[in-house]
Amino acid sequence: MAKFALLSVSDKSGLAAFATKLVRQYGYTLLSTGGTARLLADAGLPVTEVSQHTGFPEIMEGRVKTLHPKIHGGLLCRRDKPAHLAEAKANAIDLIDLVVVNLYPFEQTVAQPHVEFEEAIENIDIGGPSMLRSAAKNHASVTVVCDPADYAPVLAALSGGDKALAELRSRLALKVFQRTASYDAAIARYLEGQAAGPDLEALSGFPATLAPSWKKAQALRYGENPHQKAALYGTFHDHYRQLQGKELSYNNILDITAATYLIGEFERPTVAILKHTNPCGVASAETLMEAWEKAYATDRQAPFGGIIIVNQTLDGALAQTIAEIFTEVIIAPRFSDEALAIFGRKKNLRLMIAQEGIGPDSLQEMRSVIGGVLVQDRDRTLGQVREFRVVTKRQPTAEEWSAMLFGWKVCKHVKSNAIVYCRGEQTLGVGAGQMARVDSSRIAVWKAGEAGLDLTGSVVVSEALFPFADGLIAAAAAGATAAIQPGGSVRDEEVIKAADERGMTMVFTGIRHFKH
Repeated sequence: MAKFALLSVSDKSGLAAFATKLVRQYGYTLLSTGGTARLLADAGLPVTEVSQHTGFPEIMEGRVKTLHPKIHGGLLCRRDKPAHLAEAKANAIDLIDLVVVNLYPFEQTVAQPHVEFEEAIENIDIGGPSMLRSAAKNHASVTVVCDPADYAPVLAALSGGDKALAELRSRLALKVFQRTASYDAAIARYLEGQAAGPDLEALSGFPATLAPSWKKAQALRYGENPHQKAALYGTFHDHYRQLQGKELSYNNILDITAATYLIGEFERPTVAILKHTNPCGVASAETLMEAWEKAYATDRQAPFGGIIIVNQTLDGALAQTIAEIFTEVIIAPRFSDEALAIFGRKKNLRLMIAQEGIGPDSLQEMRSVIGGVLVQDRDRTLGQVREFRVVTKRQPTAEEWSAMLFGWKVCKHVKSNAIVYCRGEQTLGVGAGQMARVDSSRIAVWKAGEAGLDLTGSVVVSEALFPFADGLIAAAAAGATAAIQPGGSVRDEEVIKAADERGMTMVFTGIRHFKH
């Protein structure tokens, strides 16, 4: 009895060599369609068109070709059931033992800028997923391949006997259903994005059913702690290229993400140093070296084992300076050859190239909660500066305005409750994540003192409102002359009065940046 293999693929890489071994080494008879059949014929292999096999022509511009009982009957027939086999024989259905199908490139098509809706629709595969699902359902008897990477394992299993083939079939069937689920989710996301009308407006851009699908990108050694298992999914590695160092950890990936979002706020040469996703020193200057000196001056202790990110080419001089401290990860758009040579002496140091652009998948944030997930738009705005209001008697000086706007960019990326003291384009003290805002202020003042930085004439930045005047009073006592905060407290007048009494100037932004 002939052994049939049905091959119909979009990605044709490696197919001819694989099919050649199927025919010449394992005696398969090939069935195929369209361009795949032509590729096989050009490779000198005997191949039967599906339309010839079914006795039914391809119709409707190829939309209907494999949706036929002779195809799906050949895939779904259970070899262990005499009634199935009898019905197959009575209906002249040949059993198909191996299927190789990969799908129309829908995801790649809709990822292109300005893709036409009609083109997207025509790249929705119908016959391919149907054949994959039929074969995967009957994987006890049918080998199903949806990824060219599996050609070699299939050939090895065909040589390894029934047990090896059965074990592989189970894994390949799982892979098929993962792939078709991902494919359907991508189609649903695209169509939701194309929808219009009151229903979509009511959802504010969030679908009624959330169907995320990410491919496993990397197994991680562990999660936040060694006893927690973890893995990375999605396109993280499309945005970064690792040049050297140990494998990225769960915590590294969180820190890299936080660092990337922070550095994206700045255009001038900027250095940011982060620890546990919080910035502990940030500065902008005419050169990266000057920015580094100011950022590092904020806190010379916390950067130990931290993350450093810059927004310009990191050169040899700065590399030599940074190399004097222990750092987990350094991120830059480029490294000079001299910098690479210097960092290359630290084999465990992870060097990351930040690729251009952040993809649309990063424009929303998702966090797991009991029983589900929370999804929100990423906080991408600083508010409209022209709408910021000076609420005190004294107007800010130009220097105070500049420092407040710099600090506002930094404070947005500090965990709440957040307080940042800065002068010019340099952080002086950072207080993060305290239950009371005044405690964050005290920590920031203490950190500035530990670093030997004078807060006289500084500005204080709060990512959310001052609920009481105590936080502002503490800032004034530390030497701050200006404050910027969202405003909106029932005690705003008390806070404004406290600022006026101390000769401070204060700006309300009208926008909050909680970061839990």
